[in-house]
Amino acid sequence: MLRRLALVLLGVALAACTNVKDLQEEPAYLGNFHLGHNVVVAPNLTRGPASREATKEEWTEAMQKAIDERFGRYEGTRLYHLGISVEGYVLAIPGIPVVAAPKSALIIRVTAWDDQKEKKLNEKPETITIVESISGNTIISSGLTQSKQKQMKNLTQNASKLIQNWLVRQNNKEGWFEDDGIPAREKPAGQRAQAQLDAEEAEKSAAQKAAEDAATEAEPLSEDVAEPDGGTS
Repeated sequence: MLRRLALVLLGVALAACTNVKDLQEEPAYLGNFHLGHNVVVAPNLTRGPASREATKEEWTEAMQKAIDERFGRYEGTRLYHLGISVEGYVLAIPGIPVVAAPKSALIIRVTAWDDQKEKKLNEKPETITIVESISGNTIISSGLTQSKQKQMKNLTQNASKLIQNWLVRQNNKEGWFEDDGIPAREKPAGQRAQAQLDAEEAEKSAAQKAAEDAATEAEPLSEDVAEPDGGTS
């Protein structure tokens, strides 16, 4: 888990455009979905390197709140339960700007249950990796600008959005939340939901490329700083 968290931090630009400010908009199409049980556990919680500490209770409470906030808006005709295990996290601590600017990350595993059929929709838990949204307050390091509670809220809101995206994809491909079992991609509402997902993915790709280009351009400057004129130490 520690190795996975380290790899996550290398790809932090991937979350640059996760849009969690859509809660006042119409929810993405999920057929007959209505949230039943919202179960969050953290039996194997691992704290990553250079991280503030947060308890299992803090994580489960923050995650449950984010799930209720996003999925409580759905008023479908059938109950579905979400089981979430918080596996590992990094909550950035204050670091040296630019040179050692840590970012925050979270890893969760998710299982969806069909209440009527009394069965899991996915036999193998879905692993979802989350990093903090990049903003003016986090581009240097959220450890410098945000409290632990704000970092956790950022991560869990991103997590709930990524869970929603996963459920939309599964409904489009497998018809998880369709009364007739037909994949939603074959219906206008499902096609609109997929188009929105595609637009978000394109935005993420553009942001990632911009971040990579910026990092490449900064490399010569980093070398100059690392080897100033004037001899040895």
